[in-house]
Amino acid sequence: MTVQLDARPPVGGGYRRFAGRFSRLDNRLSPYLYVAPFFLLFTVFGAYPLAYTFWVSLHDWDLLGTDHPFVGAENYTQLLADVDFWHALVNTLGIFVISTVPQLLAALWLANLLNRGLRGRTGWRMAVLVPNVTSTAAVAIVFGVLFGREFGMINWLIDLVGMDAIEWKSNRVASWGAISAMVDWRWTGYNALILLAAMQAIPRDLYEAAAIDGANRARQFWSITVPLLKPTIIFCTIIATIGGLQLFTEPRMFHSGTNPIRGGPLRESQTLTMYMFENAFAPHYNFGYGSAVAWLLFALIAVVAAVNVLLLRRLGGRRSPGTRKGVNR
Repeated sequence: MTVQLDARPPVGGGYRRFAGRFSRLDNRLSPYLYVAPFFLLFTVFGAYPLAYTFWVSLHDWDLLGTDHPFVGAENYTQLLADVDFWHALVNTLGIFVISTVPQLLAALWLANLLNRGLRGRTGWRMAVLVPNVTSTAAVAIVFGVLFGREFGMINWLIDLVGMDAIEWKSNRVASWGAISAMVDWRWTGYNALILLAAMQAIPRDLYEAAAIDGANRARQFWSITVPLLKPTIIFCTIIATIGGLQLFTEPRMFHSGTNPIRGGPLRESQTLTMYMFENAFAPHYNFGYGSAVAWLLFALIAVVAAVNVLLLRRLGGRRSPGTRKGVNR
């Protein structure tokens, strides 16, 4: 019989107490250490620039000068009385509504279509993301040609049905529609893939039970799919709101002629981000005034996003008639 001896020194009580304290300290502090890098980066690249922009908006800050006197809320007072600011605000909201609502509805329909048993499903799902990876400048140039006044394909199709050509770049509402078409073409597939991923997480048993109860596909979609997709729909709505109210490249490239930052000769499609750029940089170089525009845009995005979330939650909270007594036809 062989007896093995342990040559290691015995562990004392002090070491055990230290290990226990370290374990408790690790369990208490490690979650904060894991999330600390995000908050550190957010502070450096998010919170500090936001606070500094607000500080600049309280000054008469000329980029070409060295003296920046404090003016308080004067920039905001002038901004609220600025006709061009309200013109850009209406343009921004108009393009946002025309582009975001059809975009989310089309993404929901496309995701539901891709969720079915199609042949080559992987190829179709990859294809809907191609517009999103395409250069924004290239997309804007192509759509600018499509919506051309004399030789654009859209006006050519309109002429085939006997209608007059549309001044897409000089008509205010028409330019909204052209830019919205560009935005929808580029971002519908992106939102569709997000909604598709959420659809695939829905248990198939719910659809099978609904089919046994006699519910058709349309009823299953509105009574099962849409209610369970509410968190994802809210997420897509918030992302679309942030992007839709910050449009810059599409309207600027759509008016690629003289002084495109104005969004056309009469500011037909100038958005708030374009108006902010015009004042903060060339040709005015009034950084304080441009910072005030940026802060009001930030407030607008927060308000519109909050309103969208409240509306979606209220609509999603209502029980549909088909869910009161089972899922009916």
